Amino acid sequence: MIYKKDANFPYPLLTNTSTSYESSQFTLDVQLQENISNYRFDIQYDISSDFMNRLLEKGKAQLILVIQSKDNKFFKLRPHDTFVEIPKSRISVSKRTSIQLHLQSKTDISFKDNDDLSGIYQYYKDDIVVPKHSILGFSNIEIFEGSYEKPLDLFEKKVDPNLLSDVKIELGSETIIIHFKNEQLQFSHLPMSNTLNNPYIYMGLQKALQRFIEINGDEGEVDLEQLETPIDPLDFKLYNLMKKKMINEIRIDTIDEVIYAISDRIIEKFTAAVKGLSSNGN
Repeated sequence: MIYKKDANFPYPLLTNTSTSYESSQFTLDVQLQENISNYRFDIQYDISSDFMNRLLEKGKAQLILVIQSKDNKFFKLRPHDTFVEIPKSRISVSKRTSIQLHLQSKTDISFKDNDDLSGIYQYYKDDIVVPKHSILGFSNIEIFEGSYEKPLDLFEKKVDPNLLSDVKIELGSETIIIHFKNEQLQFSHLPMSNTLNNPYIYMGLQKALQRFIEINGDEGEVDLEQLETPIDPLDFKLYNLMKKKMINEIRIDTIDEVIYAISDRIIEKFTAAVKGLSSNGN
């Protein structure tokens, strides 16, 4: 479970609001990345208690990452782990996901040598023994409100009856603009019209990523690990989206693979939508 408030325990607990320690700090910072198969949680934490840090180093305590979404999942960390990578088949990250780090004892823990305690605990710490598998502290809660950038956030749709073609893809200052000669080309009269527009989304991403490589690359490829953050607003969005999906490089000949990774199977969903219409007799 995730602790949202200080709970009552029969022994001192290390939290960010506890008065049981002279310096009570247990902070957690998490960055979420994902690709087609996995979620990756990049983790940084800080524990102010030297006593607790020694327990971790000696293997007498362990860190447990708690991820609460539709259900609770628990993942054990080693002291120097900086990330957890989890297959999407094992976890569901919903619109609101809470993450907390717990410190748990792996054996009975005597607080006799815990010089980090405050106040009255210093007088009877020799008598404090915390049982095996007990919680010793917990961090702040990190909350993710839904997914990171979605490809559709990059797009605008406009209708222009004077267009000289049925569809035109334009790269604007901040968005990819899809111009339609008429409203019917957007399938707005059909169920799942947004999904039926996915081929246009694909075309737009191809054009934008090709320009991204031309502007930011060298000989048809871009090393995203070495690239400075782009100033151009649209390129900045594409750069952030690729980084969130753990893409390290892009080349002219890998544009389609990159689109597959950042767009959440848009062609597969388009195909399913067409099959659905066919099965309904439309």
